[in-house]
Amino acid sequence: MEKVEWKKDVPVVGNYDVVVCGGGPAGFIAAVAAAREGARVALVEQYGFLGGMATMGYVAPLSVFTYNGAQVIGGIPWEFVQRLEAMGGGYVERPLGNVAFDPELYKLCVQRMVLEAGVELYLHACFSGCRMDGGRVTHVFIESKNGTEALAAKVFIDATGDADLAAAAGVPMQPREQVPASADGAASAAIGPAAVAASFVPAPLQPVSTYFILSGVDTAAPRIREAMHHNRQGVNCQCESIRAELLAHADEWGLPDFGGPWFCTTLHEGSVTVNMTRTSVDACDNRAFGAAECRLREDVFRMAAVLREHFPEFRNSYVSAVAPHAGVRETRRILGVHTITAEEYVSGYRYEDSVSRGAHPIDIHASTGSSQRLTFLEQPAYVPYRALIAKDFPNILVAGRCLSADRAAFASLRVQASCMGTGQAAGLAAAQACGAPAAIQAGTEAGGSMLPDVRTLPAAPLIARLKALGAAL
Repeated sequence: MEKVEWKKDVPVVGNYDVVVCGGGPAGFIAAVAAAREGARVALVEQYGFLGGMATMGYVAPLSVFTYNGAQVIGGIPWEFVQRLEAMGGGYVERPLGNVAFDPELYKLCVQRMVLEAGVELYLHACFSGCRMDGGRVTHVFIESKNGTEALAAKVFIDATGDADLAAAAGVPMQPREQVPASADGAASAAIGPAAVAASFVPAPLQPVSTYFILSGVDTAAPRIREAMHHNRQGVNCQCESIRAELLAHADEWGLPDFGGPWFCTTLHEGSVTVNMTRTSVDACDNRAFGAAECRLREDVFRMAAVLREHFPEFRNSYVSAVAPHAGVRETRRILGVHTITAEEYVSGYRYEDSVSRGAHPIDIHASTGSSQRLTFLEQPAYVPYRALIAKDFPNILVAGRCLSADRAAFASLRVQASCMGTGQAAGLAAAQACGAPAAIQAGTEAGGSMLPDVRTLPAAPLIARLKALGAAL
């Protein structure tokens, strides 16, 4: 491949205690948490609004805030839910605690919380790299209409979903799970270690899905009314009767691969979000992801037509919005100081440094076809602080989909309430590590060093502060 060299001086346009990359559910909560502790915080987001997969992907509902009747994710994330509900933009599905929402009011609620906390926003700004000094990040680079700019900070939080900052810094990533290369799972008949190794390949990533909104739907119809409310614990809330007909007529109706379908209320009569499309792609490959989104956009209108033509509840429906960004389930996640295993997760193992929780089923969607593997939890699980940090990187924290977990545990923790919980923990940890005023007052700062080290942060004061904010630990 031909290469060119391009050198330029980059202005440092801000110097902060904490820089958060990514304004999705994990990132905006992390930014608010750190700023409320008195840290000087910047939040970088590639779109002109915040909310991530909720607002750019229409991924609904927000799952899961309560389980077995008890709060699982509390504190600032639950404050956000309550504020959104008070604005008329959220509806808590009790008793499970999934939250249906209006994407536009979600954007507004997030924006208000972030700005009220004093966070400085860099919108329409894409993370493009970082400057390192040993294992320490000194600056992140962002690209916008202003050109290339740099932000300096004591601590950086990667809430990009795809571990973009961590990858750029050289943080090791979780290896891909290996599966048999042959369709029937049989090992190669050839002899020798090389042949055996060649018979296994990396497991396909979970598919991406472009959500869309259908308006003109008969939302009073019994099966739609039931399907669009996700309030039954231990139940896959897909619309089973519509799914059965879609599977029976998939070839006849020219349906591409699909999941569900899952419908969710938008809080507006006659409108539902639809989770139905799927395609296999690595969303960290720009060209492949762009091509996949083009395919999915075609699929949206094909699926909308099928629903309109064959199901009376959708006879007068139309596509009123297509998500600007496909919903991504799985890309990169770091190899942290501790990796959460499926065994730990399903057993509800409580770590000494537990800082967040998870309660969504272990939910693995097939990369092709329409199948899904779903394992419901008997009790909520825990997330240790050590899953948010990496061994040789003293000032990087991760939150949300970047955390350190094996594939099965991650298939539960990837959902938005869990991401908010880890965002809250990362934001507080960053503030304490860099000696924010609230941390100094509480005596929980990590020595007030000019070079903070998130790896040596005491767990007990962090957990105490999380509990004081309402985290359910």
